[in-house]
Amino acid sequence: MTAPPAPGRVTLVGAGPGAADLLTYRAWRAIARADVVVHDRLVPLEVLDDLGPDVEVIDVGKAPGKHKVAQDGINDLLVEHARRGRHVVRLKGGDPFVFGRGGEEYAACTAAGVAVEVVPGVSSALSVPALAGIPVTHRGTTTAFHVVTAHTRSGEQELDDTAVSCVTLRTATLVILMGVSSLPAIVSRLLDAGADPATPVAIVEKGSTPEQRVTRAALDLAAKRADEVGVRAPAVIVIGDVAAEGLLEGVSGDSGRRPGAARA
Repeated sequence: MTAPPAPGRVTLVGAGPGAADLLTYRAWRAIARADVVVHDRLVPLEVLDDLGPDVEVIDVGKAPGKHKVAQDGINDLLVEHARRGRHVVRLKGGDPFVFGRGGEEYAACTAAGVAVEVVPGVSSALSVPALAGIPVTHRGTTTAFHVVTAHTRSGEQELDDTAVSCVTLRTATLVILMGVSSLPAIVSRLLDAGADPATPVAIVEKGSTPEQRVTRAALDLAAKRADEVGVRAPAVIVIGDVAAEGLLEGVSGDSGRRPGAARA
């Protein structure tokens, strides 16, 4: 009799903000042991260069308005390959459980009886500001931060009251992911709610990569400035006093600029 195939499994792996060397050791190890890698658009593809010829690589990357594979289709892919006895690595940008729909994929696997594991990743919400010299919390400035996404199911930007109050009351740093196209609406919403027009804003494009660039402006001019310099996704938007240039000790005129990074 032929032995049944070994049970497959799925590992949800966070690939971090973009730079390959910001993957964790556990993430590298999972990728090295994969039979199948199902990856997103904004992951460092060089981590796949050393995979063996028998490893299947499937690109399911999503761009605004362009989805190669719908989410239900991705869920089905993971389950299908795992049921064939394969180790499936689902490689996702940032952290799988921070606006990455990793929870949906985890639930789909468990509902299908497929073993699933999570390897946390370095979230762009924290790492990209840090790489630009912007602490999301800073003693004497703010002790809290609030992270939101501007990409909703309806496709419209909707800041909730908590996000708005972070800025209007200056109680916390507001970090916005996937918000470049919604920046004019974000600015209008905050100003209409009574936010100080001079509130510092920093936009960090392509964080952790050689093309990283930081654009700064006051809140009321942020959308205009972003348009003038041609800000493009992927980018992380930081709104609050921590985004002020020269905040950190010993910094004068170069806050938000890492060695080799461009600045607008």
